[in-house]
Amino acid sequence: MKTSMHAMSAIALALALASPAQAQIAVRNQGYIPYSDAPIFYRSDDIHDPVTLLQRKLEQGQAALTYDAKDHGYLKSVLQLLDIPLSSQTLVFSKTSFQYPKISPEHPRALYFNDDVYIGAVHEGKEIEVVSFDRQQGAIFYILHEQQAAQPRFERAELDCTQCHIAAGTRGIPGVLLRSTYAADTGTPAPGSRSYITDQDSPLNQRWGGWYVTGAALEGTLANAVTSAGASGRTPPLAAMTRSFDTGAYLAPTSDEVALLVLAHQTQMHNLITLTNYRTRIALHDAGAEAGTALPDAAREQFERPAEQLLRYLLFANEAAQPERNAQSVIASSAFAREFAARGPFDSRGRSLRQFDLHTRLFRFPCSYLIYSEAFDALPEPAKGYVYGRLLQILSGNDSSGDFDALAAEDRRAILEILLETKPGLPQAWRDYARANHLRLRNDS
Repeated sequence: MKTSMHAMSAIALALALASPAQAQIAVRNQGYIPYSDAPIFYRSDDIHDPVTLLQRKLEQGQAALTYDAKDHGYLKSVLQLLDIPLSSQTLVFSKTSFQYPKISPEHPRALYFNDDVYIGAVHEGKEIEVVSFDRQQGAIFYILHEQQAAQPRFERAELDCTQCHIAAGTRGIPGVLLRSTYAADTGTPAPGSRSYITDQDSPLNQRWGGWYVTGAALEGTLANAVTSAGASGRTPPLAAMTRSFDTGAYLAPTSDEVALLVLAHQTQMHNLITLTNYRTRIALHDAGAEAGTALPDAAREQFERPAEQLLRYLLFANEAAQPERNAQSVIASSAFAREFAARGPFDSRGRSLRQFDLHTRLFRFPCSYLIYSEAFDALPEPAKGYVYGRLLQILSGNDSSGDFDALAAEDRRAILEILLETKPGLPQAWRDYARANHLRLRNDS
């Protein structure tokens, strides 16, 4: 069954499937998917994302999915095996998933995530929707059928998902996105209304349309509101949601405000890492060069442009202004915020890139924690060296271009010190800088 863009996932989990696992396998190698050919080979089975690794453990008897017939089927077991916290739960009531008939304000769709995997679950849905990030190929799409089975299996579903998730909102690569819509009290997007792709740069007044948000940190957004009956137009008027959902029907009673803020950052950060990876591999392939070899200027521009975008996003260069709020109160009310921040890694002064600010910006030290991800580490040369070289210029104060004026000198110094102590595999230039300036350095030996 094919659906419109409005019937696709709010977080790039659009699978447009209404068939059993056997049918999905039968169509897997049919149809056109961008990046299927050299040098990307997106449809290759040579992938190592967390869900692929878990599936191999299931097949080898090293792990098992537990089905709870009374309480959410396989969902709890999936989250536990993939190390995804229940506190990451967010709830979207707009009909923006292939399982849209079962989504409504009374039965919102639940989303859960960690650094590498996104899970979507619908009340009485037939499938658990999964996006898992591979270090080379980016977003890999799966479904897990909710019917109890002797050997439950994550089925790869790229054909249907990529119809909408290789698009402008994902920066043209297989990726993830958050969509904000003007939804009626049925969950259906209002006719002719605008929708927005939400990231860390998005103004707050364009975020979270069609979503529930627990807490006051996101006041001034489109959250917890619906359009009036019969409303249409690009920006129809909104009124506070009067319908409610049964919190007991979900794994957590909240749609966590801090989790939503982190999602707004993480989704497009994932896309920019993948984009830089793809563009570099394509540039090398087109030039007939090996990774790490010198390229002509035209070829370098192919990856340096997305690498610069990645760098700016990594350092929150254009992060949208946020209203002042009581950060201690927000963190006290958010189990997700506390669990997320506790993961570290921490430097010798107890500082971490996961620590929140939540007063006027998202993080205390504005540099993405995804710099620790396997996908970032897998950036091919020369792009990886370019990003690290530019990052050292900026953090050491040698970049005076003005593009990073919002990054205060004390923040640059703190981020540099944290990375020197906690990031494995830093280039030699970073290590030389640390020694020359008598800074603590992680021992990778």
